[in-house]
Amino acid sequence: MTDYKNHRVAVLGGGSFGTAIANMIASNGYAVTLWLRSEVRAASIRDSRENSDYLPGYQLHSAMEVSTDLEQALAGAQTVFFAVPSSSFRELAKRAFPFLNKDCVLVSTAKGIEAHSFMLPSEILEQEIPHCSVGVISGPNLAREIAQFEITATVIASENAELCERIQTLLGSQYFRVYANHDRYGVELAGALKNIYAIVAGIAEAMDVGQNTKAVVLTRSLAEMSRFAVHLGANPLTFLGLSGVGDLYVTCTSPLSRNFRVGLALGQGKTLDQAVSQVGQVAEGVNTTKLVKEKADDLGIYMPLASALYATLFEQRSILESLQSMMLAEQNTDVEFMVKAND
Repeated sequence: MTDYKNHRVAVLGGGSFGTAIANMIASNGYAVTLWLRSEVRAASIRDSRENSDYLPGYQLHSAMEVSTDLEQALAGAQTVFFAVPSSSFRELAKRAFPFLNKDCVLVSTAKGIEAHSFMLPSEILEQEIPHCSVGVISGPNLAREIAQFEITATVIASENAELCERIQTLLGSQYFRVYANHDRYGVELAGALKNIYAIVAGIAEAMDVGQNTKAVVLTRSLAEMSRFAVHLGANPLTFLGLSGVGDLYVTCTSPLSRNFRVGLALGQGKTLDQAVSQVGQVAEGVNTTKLVKEKADDLGIYMPLASALYATLFEQRSILESLQSMMLAEQNTDVEFMVKAND
């Protein structure tokens, strides 16, 4: 196994997950710099060893460096994690490009889709920084639970086995397990799609539906995700793993999930703007719902849950009407879990 003793890592993005990733790497004994835009927040983290805005109450490792200078953060970095929302992904990739050497490994942690291109974050990295190898991290990874050293597992997805081994070494520990998967597209698409259904689950929770109904929502969400992804070329078996059903379960059941909290607020009668403002952090599922519904319409893919949520978010359909629409959609087979695209 390769020795990473003198390995340098940069984590771009000072949100909850970026901070948790950088802290794990520092705790494992590797040199890591957390880059963020705000000098005020950076100074606060340096002084208090706490990211009070995104991970309040959790002490950060003393060896984790913090910087707002992108060139400095990337100097000598051999592995770089991009942990920013999908809306700012391309702009950051363009900024980082001049400071990255050709042997650098890039890993996306974002779970979204670019609005105008329908490109996933790793595809943006390949387009903007073509001389580097690219991978994706995704799974049931609530940052606060990671910070609490709760046993957690994630997936590193790449066609490059050496890249997967590197990330497993940098992040793996007794409480954080890293599994490899070579279906990068499917893993990344699953991470984006599940945010739609987390909003649906939050709405259902606010409406105080029974456990039977929640089971229907979760199961049909998984089937709908796989149906869409297989049409776009993903491996359906990916959706039965950590990055599929695992991530879906966590985001559809935990109040720590931003998208679940948006749905909860909507179900309690708040407007979309009020719900997003109340959460206070980027909830990728709102934008993803719009993009996926429009793509599904273009491709003729049957997605009743996503379509009903779209009607609530963007067409002012009532919550109750949308929930009924989701539950009373056309009956066909059990869950219509797609194993191959239709000819």
